[in-house]
Amino acid sequence: MSESEDVRGRLQQMRGRAKELEEAAEKATDPAERRRLQDEAHRLESQSVQVSGMASGDIYPME
Repeated sequence: MSESEDVRGRLQQMRGRAKELEEAAEKATDPAERRRLQDEAHRLESQSVQVSGMASGDIYPME
């Protein structure tokens, strides 16, 4: 497996996990749990954008 395939696989996993967390947040009845799940999903999405940008040659992480 090449490095780009490895990165692509990690990105897919991160985005998939973020989607799962968003779906769980929608179903959560406790507001604190919903917020925690949403925050974690947003963190993973942000991290996947950074990894994607760095893999494409953009050396500056997005803020």
